[in-house]
Amino acid sequence: MSARIFSPAKTAMQSGKAKTGLWVLEFDPEMPRKIDPLMGYTTSGDMKSQIRLAFETKEEAISYAEKNGLAYRVQEPKEAKRRQISYAENFKYDRKIPWTH
Repeated sequence: MSARIFSPAKTAMQSGKAKTGLWVLEFDPEMPRKIDPLMGYTTSGDMKSQIRLAFETKEEAISYAEKNGLAYRVQEPKEAKRRQISYAENFKYDRKIPWTH
């Protein structure tokens, strides 16, 4: 049984950074998912795939995995690269690319 420890990124529906500071321990699937022939739903007999444990820090998640004898891998979060620009820069006279409609 193995697990993945990661810090979730913000969703596409968020403009802020809510719910991104926590670390999550998620179990890897032990069996593949199947398509139900009658309804077409995706099913699985793997109950551990439904478990998501949240921790305040990465060290807490790692110590939990080690205490319970879980093989784990840590995925470090990628920082977003933000460029500071202003609306007035669209109308600068020395703009490299001309602004047109």
